[in-house]
Amino acid sequence: MTSTSKYERLPISVGVCVYNEEKNIALLLRSLLSQKTERVEIKEVIIISSGSTDRTDAIVSDFFKNSANFELLIQKKREGKASALNLFFEHASHEILAIVNGDIILNEDTIEKLVSPLHDPGVGMTGGHPVPVNDRNRLIGFTDHLLWNLHHLISLKNPKLGEIIALRNVVRIPDDTAVDEAWIEAIIKSKGFRILYVPEAIVYNRGPETISDFLKQRRRIFAGHLHIKRKTGYKLSTMDSLDILLLTLKSLKFNIRDILYTPGAILLELMGRALGIYDFYIRRRNPYIWDAIRTTKEVQK
Repeated sequence: MTSTSKYERLPISVGVCVYNEEKNIALLLRSLLSQKTERVEIKEVIIISSGSTDRTDAIVSDFFKNSANFELLIQKKREGKASALNLFFEHASHEILAIVNGDIILNEDTIEKLVSPLHDPGVGMTGGHPVPVNDRNRLIGFTDHLLWNLHHLISLKNPKLGEIIALRNVVRIPDDTAVDEAWIEAIIKSKGFRILYVPEAIVYNRGPETISDFLKQRRRIFAGHLHIKRKTGYKLSTMDSLDILLLTLKSLKFNIRDILYTPGAILLELMGRALGIYDFYIRRRNPYIWDAIRTTKEVQK
């Protein structure tokens, strides 16, 4: 591995995994192509569309029709995000990769801040700071904000990376995982690299807007975390329910909204984890190809 001096720009490949993202994909691509960089150079963008049945592929192709550093890879059927990522790893031309979820929006300096720490050859992976756009004055929106704020606070001490990551192209992950970033994190650490959380690398996402969608998403994620723990022994920093509860109470603000909504948010998260335990241990289910969470795909504002 060659060390990169502080005066060189890191060439990177950007991968975007998508499934039926016609409502937001153009917004993401505009934010991606509007990136302002000094220490990083986006050399190629690879979109992996896994069994999309809407206009996603047509929108992407039209968006990049005059671009030479773009490639659209189409999987005819859904094989799971991990499979799409492995396809990206195989096709990427550069050592440093950025992986961007298909339903987020980036600040103009997100890629620069996310990737710059990889100038240090001892750093193997970095992760950005997701900020939900949901209305925090509704219970579900409040819960989305609460969980991502807890994710932020935990990651400041013990990084748990997701939504947008950068890494060295030294991994391949099992196709049957529902928590791809967690597997990447475990592999990177096993190779002796450090992982870093970069809170300044902000991205905006939309969390679930209904209780049913929230529980569907949370049970799938927790079942995936149980799967990786069984397979590798690796435990994510967000797995400890007691620590999460204590941190939630510590961060509680004493206003009417927080006092009313926090118990409901805690109950919803515990229900999601309980359903994930049920899926994994009782149903023996590993949901690595999951139903799309409909309300997360609404147009971001």
